[in-house]
Amino acid sequence: MTAAPSSPPENSSTFTPPHPGSPQMPRWDAAELIDAPSFTWRNWTALIGPGLVMGAAAIGGGEWLQGPVVTARYGGGLLWLATLSIVGQVFYNLEISRYTLYSGEPIFTGKFRLLPGPMFWLCLYLVLDFGAVFPYLASNAATPVAMMILDRVPDPDHISGDFWLMRGLSYVIFLLGMLPLIFGGKVYNSVKAVMTFKLVTVVGFLLFLAFMYSKAATWKEICSGFVKFGNVPIERSEDFNGNGVLDPGEDWDSDGRLDSVESWDDKNRNGRPDAGEFNDQDQDGRRDGDNLENVFVSLWEGRGFPTINLAIIAGLSAMVAVAGSGGLTNTTVSVYTRDQGWGMGHHVGAIPTIFGNRRLELSHTGVVFDVNEQTLPRWRRWQKHILRDQLIVWGPACFVGLALPSMLSVQFLPRGTTANDWNAAGMTADGVANAVGSTWGPLFWFLTLFCGFLVLAGTIPVTADGFLRRWVDVFWTGSKRLRSWDPAHIGRLYFMVLCCYVAFGFLMLSFTSPKQLIEITGLFYNYALGFSCWHTIGVNTILLPKAIRPGWFMRIAMFLAGAFFLAMAVLATVQLLRKYGFI
Repeated sequence: MTAAPSSPPENSSTFTPPHPGSPQMPRWDAAELIDAPSFTWRNWTALIGPGLVMGAAAIGGGEWLQGPVVTARYGGGLLWLATLSIVGQVFYNLEISRYTLYSGEPIFTGKFRLLPGPMFWLCLYLVLDFGAVFPYLASNAATPVAMMILDRVPDPDHISGDFWLMRGLSYVIFLLGMLPLIFGGKVYNSVKAVMTFKLVTVVGFLLFLAFMYSKAATWKEICSGFVKFGNVPIERSEDFNGNGVLDPGEDWDSDGRLDSVESWDDKNRNGRPDAGEFNDQDQDGRRDGDNLENVFVSLWEGRGFPTINLAIIAGLSAMVAVAGSGGLTNTTVSVYTRDQGWGMGHHVGAIPTIFGNRRLELSHTGVVFDVNEQTLPRWRRWQKHILRDQLIVWGPACFVGLALPSMLSVQFLPRGTTANDWNAAGMTADGVANAVGSTWGPLFWFLTLFCGFLVLAGTIPVTADGFLRRWVDVFWTGSKRLRSWDPAHIGRLYFMVLCCYVAFGFLMLSFTSPKQLIEITGLFYNYALGFSCWHTIGVNTILLPKAIRPGWFMRIAMFLAGAFFLAMAVLATVQLLRKYGFI
């Protein structure tokens, strides 16, 4: 990617870089701001950057697990929550990239520059980032592989052999996900290659299914669901007008029967409703009573505020948390912006793998430029470049990545289908195979499972790399001892932190189930992203020069995004505390 001819360089030798924030962090260095790539449709490769890598990673656990689980049960009517999540993350990604374009540092390092100092933020973010160390992707990716081996849905809760097969597969998949972070030179390039293969394979297969086997009504439901703001889950009989007849518009689950609300039956006496534990009055294997209500319509028609079914809130919160990227995983956008060499990242280097690194180095300190009349035009061109990356690549990839897996559940599963702890990743394979027919059904059953595996396992390197980079970058810049290391030795530090990450991942895989992992992850992700939205505004309005700080529109948007994620986190916390008997 070739940069456009730049303006005459400013005289950086007369510019003294500022040292705002905590004096415990090192002063920035100074250099010239290179110009942004000139973009034309012939030069479309200028768009290949962090948006592609993170966009491919966006088709991950939330999109393949929580999205279809919600749409199988409620249709597309709750996808508007994912819309708010993705839009909020677009604003967040733009702001964290703003900091990196100016300083060459990832946003996480910038947060540690604020007072009261790095030790305070270290303790806080160790708690907020806790969700990123739970390997829910590896745990759930074991299911499609086990199904291909067993030729059925595994039942580890009742069959000992299935349990140990799933456990062993989760270990192997987790380890394989670490390989791109160890070999290949620049870590960013290794991850980029994996994500490109995943994006082409998965989206290609899902588009084929969408065009050949889905109905227009399915896509209408999904696309309209992204903008059905105010829909909430409720429990209600289909006989809305109470006349005892299934009138037009009342057949919520399209089963041709007038359904009542089937009560929960705590068969295993654990004090909470689990999948399959209900009084199945019509013997159809699905719990009736789930429905949707629009808050604004209900208030307008005088019915008051609907009673929300809080039992689904934890699942919805998890969908919100991991739609797009989610949590502090988004901070990887700023790291990849640096490693791509965009803005002042051009001057600081990149993190190499431990093997085959070709002497890549990473500066211990950020590098800033003198903001003046000569550099501001170049700065604005970089801002437009980041905006294209997010609006043309990352944002659309997130919506497509959620819509396509949701298409599988809406098209091929009966409305009201629920998943248990182990079968979420493979619950659509049988439905796809039945729809395709006996001739090609087995092949499509296998391909559906393979895509499920590729989606979940293929996202492991980005999730792990994001976590590792956040902390490696902070230690590399904030520790006086590490600042004495040779810049070429950054790969050694990365590898040591990677080993600790793998050890903890093995521990979590040994003692938790896939559903528990994703609920815990979603909870921490929402708290982390909500607070990080507000913290990022503080970083960019305190550390950046006034001329390049965010305007009021971005500040308000970031505040609202943070409030949304924190609200979802609080609601999920209350629901989980009730579910496990704490309140």
